[in-house]
Amino acid sequence: MALALVLFGSSAAIAQTRTEVQDRAAARKLLGRHMFSLQWISWDYFGRANVTLRNGVYSIKGEQKGRGNTDFVTITGEIETIKAREFTMNGIITTQVSHINNGEPCVREGTFTFRVTGTRKYWRLQEMQNPCDGVTDYVDIFFR
Repeated sequence: MALALVLFGSSAAIAQTRTEVQDRAAARKLLGRHMFSLQWISWDYFGRANVTLRNGVYSIKGEQKGRGNTDFVTITGEIETIKAREFTMNGIITTQVSHINNGEPCVREGTFTFRVTGTRKYWRLQEMQNPCDGVTDYVDIFFR
């Protein structure tokens, strides 16, 4: 990832200026609208995640909502690195499922890895352990 050093008085902050693209074909596959899901919500209908490119930085924003309930998953962030079979993003993933964490939202903030394994046609969140309730979450972003 290309970084810029920004000085503020005696302290320094690092700001991302570009997404590090190690595989151009993977970057093309990632750009655009994708089906998006959390297995607790539904395998029958999906949400949407959109990956955009602006000033050299790939960003992602998406949501899946439950039907007839308050369950949902959202994702928002900047993609730091794109490799052939994975990408990393820095951002926020929020889940809310009625039977997990007493139905309260679980907010995860930080750097996350999404990876394609085997012959799967989606990137899966590798930090699967839900930090709020000890269950395994499958957060998937499907190929277009």
